[in-house]
Amino acid sequence: MRNKKFAAFFNRKSYIVAAVIMIVAAFGMTGLYYAQQEREQEAQLAKEREAQVQQAREEDAARMKAAQEQARAEAAAEAKAKIKAREQEETTEEVSNMIKPQEDNFMDEPEVVSEVSSPVEPELHFDAAADLSWPLQGNVILNYNMDQTVYFATLDQYKYNPAVIIQAEVNTPVNAVASGKVTAIETSEETGITMTVDLGDGYSARYGQLKEIPKNQGDYVESGEIIGYVNEPTKYYSVEGANLYFQLLKDGAPVNPMEHLE
Repeated sequence: MRNKKFAAFFNRKSYIVAAVIMIVAAFGMTGLYYAQQEREQEAQLAKEREAQVQQAREEDAARMKAAQEQARAEAAAEAKAKIKAREQEETTEEVSNMIKPQEDNFMDEPEVVSEVSSPVEPELHFDAAADLSWPLQGNVILNYNMDQTVYFATLDQYKYNPAVIIQAEVNTPVNAVASGKVTAIETSEETGITMTVDLGDGYSARYGQLKEIPKNQGDYVESGEIIGYVNEPTKYYSVEGANLYFQLLKDGAPVNPMEHLE
């Protein structure tokens, strides 16, 4: 009788141990399942980030190609305009040679020459050490650096930065850093509406993320004059927020404006 009781006790104990083992195994399988799910989510996020970076690179390449094509088109248009102007001058000269004097004694009369005055464009000169001022007051959230890469939060990548990114509220007025002539107003996927101003002596200033620009290409701006207002940020700066993209160039190559800003 006692042996039967012991046998029943051990049988119940075996069932309990087996149940505990099954519960532990179930928890283990659940943990493995969730770990696998987490790894798959991390891999998916990594693929999405890589796709975003690749898209940004392709857009940069497309933008550079479009800028090159636009430059070639502008050069061709300028050459065509010069040829047309030269042809008009030659035609005018031929017509004037065909006009005969109405009187025989025209040699006795004083010659009257009509002069057409053309507007004189101001001569541009720029001294980076003395003439450069801040376009607006704000914190520099991404500094100029062409020696090593800078982290861009929106793109989640490191890359060189040929400009300074100045934080500012939308609708903040943007002032000209120096006097100059507007040479281009264009729209870029990265910097939005962008204005380029020739400052003279090989220098030019580029302002991005603008809106409500009161100037046109060919107009002159004075130092400190309002040239536009800060716009909503493009998709390249959605994490950084509203800002002014400011770039200083010398002979077409970017230079560090922080070395000259007061």
